[in-house]
Amino acid sequence: MVPGAVGKVALMRLLPGTRALITGASRGIGAALARELARRGAVVGVAARSTGELDALVASLPGDGHLALECDVASRASVGAALERFVAPAGGRDRLVAHAGIPHYEPFLDAPVEAAERMTQVNWLGTVYTVHAGLEPMVAAGAGHVVVVSSGAALRAFPSAAVYGATKAAQRAFAEALRHELHGTGVSLTTVYPGEIATSLHDHEKDRMPAWYRGGPGAASADVLAAKILAAVEADDRALFFPPWVRLLGILNGATPRAADLVLRRLRGSAAAPRRD
Repeated sequence: MVPGAVGKVALMRLLPGTRALITGASRGIGAALARELARRGAVVGVAARSTGELDALVASLPGDGHLALECDVASRASVGAALERFVAPAGGRDRLVAHAGIPHYEPFLDAPVEAAERMTQVNWLGTVYTVHAGLEPMVAAGAGHVVVVSSGAALRAFPSAAVYGATKAAQRAFAEALRHELHGTGVSLTTVYPGEIATSLHDHEKDRMPAWYRGGPGAASADVLAAKILAAVEADDRALFFPPWVRLLGILNGATPRAADLVLRRLRGSAAAPRRD
């Protein structure tokens, strides 16, 4: 740790041996973060339900001591057990990344209510369970950093993603308040707002993706985002928006939703904002 300026949290530099646990790490942004952390000498715990993918990821990481942790973040007991399995050999944790999340893009009245329940359990309650289980020991140690991976949908939700956007907005409100609550503890928090990233997040629902969606292989890079997340943590940034247009959309929507709708209609077509009022 390198002391920061007076009145700021002590900044947690990523040094060899830094201990980091990531939920939702079997693929996408979580896996990219694991690779970047391990490349820089961290000991990484990767948690997800897909143990086969986790084992393959751990086997590919440079360095020693990395752990694959079977974990369903929708279960508070499963999250607690996963963190314990990581802490025992690692001796603690310095970074905690709440990344696990699932989408279900479909008009609200067409989607099964079970999809809304599952997104709430994984995206929102999974974040609560992860941070609650991992935060207290870091506060007791007087050092650490939490990363909550939200979404650009937390700033402006889109048609066919009403519930998904709601779960991400819940993460946003939680993280913004918690960062202030952690003042003076030596622990800090950064919220990440990704836009469309080139991952397999929507592979299960490609046949129903809305017309405004612009993701896929040509979208922003998860590896670039991972490096930017670590830089944001080391700088103790309040938030990271990637790509940068995500921040601009949030500012515009907060100031004048009508103007945001107009911009989105021009950029993404009427499906992004079909109602004109």
